[in-house]
Amino acid sequence: MRREEFTEPVGAGYASAQLAKAFVTALTDADAGVRSNAEKRVSKWRSVLAGITSGRVRVGSRAPVADLPVWVTPEVVRGGFATGSAAAGGDLQPHEADWADRLGIPHSRQATFAALLTERGLHDLVELLRSGRYRVTIPEEAVLLTVAWLVDHGDIEGALQLVEAVEQFADRLCFVPRRGEQPRDLEIVSRETVGEVHGALAARPANRRVEAMREALTVWNPFEDDLVSFWLEIIEGAADADEDDRRRSDAKRFTARYVELAVTHRLCTKHRNPKENLARLVAGLDAFAKTGQVSPGVRHAVDSIVARRGRPGSEPHAALRQRQAVNAAVPAHHLLAKVVVGRLADLRVDRGVASVDDLVGPVTAGEAAESGLPEGTTIPTSVRRVVQRAVEGPVDDLLARGLVPSAEVLARLVPQIAAATSAAGYPDDASQWLVAQTYLAFRNRRSLLLLDFEHQVRIDELPWVKQLQRHRVTHRGVSSGSALRRLGELTLHGFPATIIPNPLVAELTVLAKEAGINLPLVEELATDIFMGSFTAKYVRAAHLAAELLGDGLYSRYYGIDYAEIAQLPVPQRTSEGPATSEEFAAICRRRAGDDERSEWSVARNGTIIEQAQILTTQNLAALVGRAGLRESLDGSWDGLADRSFSAVVRLVTKVEHNPRPLPTIKDAAYAWRHFLFYVSMLPASRQAPAIDRARQQLAQAPDHVQRRLAPAMVGLAHVAAGGSFDDAAAPSEARMFRGWVTERHWMVPVQSNSG
Repeated sequence: MRREEFTEPVGAGYASAQLAKAFVTALTDADAGVRSNAEKRVSKWRSVLAGITSGRVRVGSRAPVADLPVWVTPEVVRGGFATGSAAAGGDLQPHEADWADRLGIPHSRQATFAALLTERGLHDLVELLRSGRYRVTIPEEAVLLTVAWLVDHGDIEGALQLVEAVEQFADRLCFVPRRGEQPRDLEIVSRETVGEVHGALAARPANRRVEAMREALTVWNPFEDDLVSFWLEIIEGAADADEDDRRRSDAKRFTARYVELAVTHRLCTKHRNPKENLARLVAGLDAFAKTGQVSPGVRHAVDSIVARRGRPGSEPHAALRQRQAVNAAVPAHHLLAKVVVGRLADLRVDRGVASVDDLVGPVTAGEAAESGLPEGTTIPTSVRRVVQRAVEGPVDDLLARGLVPSAEVLARLVPQIAAATSAAGYPDDASQWLVAQTYLAFRNRRSLLLLDFEHQVRIDELPWVKQLQRHRVTHRGVSSGSALRRLGELTLHGFPATIIPNPLVAELTVLAKEAGINLPLVEELATDIFMGSFTAKYVRAAHLAAELLGDGLYSRYYGIDYAEIAQLPVPQRTSEGPATSEEFAAICRRRAGDDERSEWSVARNGTIIEQAQILTTQNLAALVGRAGLRESLDGSWDGLADRSFSAVVRLVTKVEHNPRPLPTIKDAAYAWRHFLFYVSMLPASRQAPAIDRARQQLAQAPDHVQRRLAPAMVGLAHVAAGGSFDDAAAPSEARMFRGWVTERHWMVPVQSNSG
């Protein structure tokens, strides 16, 4: 799909829907914090929509704001939509005001920019550069530091060129850094900083369901016990006129007490359900107060309660209430989270912690006195997990300790390693830290929604980075190739059954470029904006897969003619736009069983994209065959295959009773593809044992998993024995396991929703 195929301004419908959604949340949500955040989203989506309709914001362009050059970091909201504002724009920030105060000038961006280009201003910037005590949170904040470094190293021409490139935006954008702490080792990472964990725990709300249960145990159960005792006295007592008047008055008092409790305690709602026994006991009060008669509903409710729990005050009833009182006395998790918040208060907010042992120990005597929580109370697992996100160390160690739960989390950690690798080629500590800070800030830049095969802005397009790159000393620093192999190994060993997420693909691509390796790593494409074709790197990636896999198990299972793939020409970029391969796209469509006359749909796009993933192995062949991982992984193929099949089984287990099973089936199909790749990398003599181990794993799985995977296993056995899905001997029950389909997936039960 290309831009010209859209009949309305690109993205206007999506932006309108997001605006409406945020507006409703801002008006109706019970949580004030949620409403406040929704109001901010309303403002941003209004800006997006206004920009689209006015033409100032061009959705799908890598320079989406009409009056801002491509290097300016745009403010981007959900879905990759630019608001029309610059991330470094807006109101003057506190750190900018601090710079103005230090220089003795008005609080103005233009004035600060000019003052920092004076002799005194450059001196202050150079001193800050040499100390390293600053932070760059948006790439533009590195501009004036770069000017100062260039001047300090005699590159006056480069400094002037940079100033000329940015000065027209000096009144609108922030070009000064934030003062910070001492530089740290970029190899030491953490999922989150202490400040982020502190914020998450401080904002932790009470668990509504738990508090509703606590209310039921401490408020409504005692009320029910008193009410049951009241009704038992009436039902079992002798008729007496004086007693009847007292009991009617008591019924009115119970009604008033109920109303007071219902107004004050609103979490538990069972007492409002007319089918519940407590509601029946309450409903009978009014009638008794008027007539003195006990309704059949009340008698039935009393009998049911006594039969289930015993009479109030009896030994079984007292034992039950004692157990419930113990449960009700367990401190709420959000209150224990506040204890940990206090422990975090004195730590540096911009760093992680080496150990969390002291942070998650039991409640101390002092904390008990301050909070009212019992001394010695254990910090719950849910709170400990949040605190563990601040543990810092080398990525390898965090992976080994299970503190990196997904490839997506790994992708958030590796930019620091890539930053250190990239920065190591610069001539001094000051330039290395400046480059690393700029790199990390750039990696936080949110991706734009792009059309027409546009690519995201690259870091070497920033004018200040261009000037710094002229001073690289390429023979210094750690090897980018070594870092690439290390991260590739960490990725495959850590998450062997998962598609490499796009942010991690971006980091690996940077390292490959630094190492001088032409590595065609491909992104996972969005099915809803798929353009119908593929760029040149998909052809190069398929060529690598053909070279690595040939006519082995992987290619035979998926019916790939890698000889045909190897003959595909790599398209060259032209002045008219990016190089795309219609031949490769045609093969993907043919393999997907797609008719070009078919109606557009996300599912149709998904089937075509999945064929591109199959043909390229979605980066596995590129990493193994071109990045040099084959030798280091040669002893790991069995383990990687076993773990990938375990992931297949685990995912298929989740299909049962799943109202929307297709996303899970897709993930299982991706894990299955990785399993086949790793088995294919084994020598022929070890492939059959690997498949046998998979069968043994499956034999231990629940029956419904064995039933669902049986067609895939039958198909694999047939191919492993030399057959194919197309030959006459292929068993009728054999199925090729793919994730995307345009009809009902064979793994989905007929009665399930396949959404």
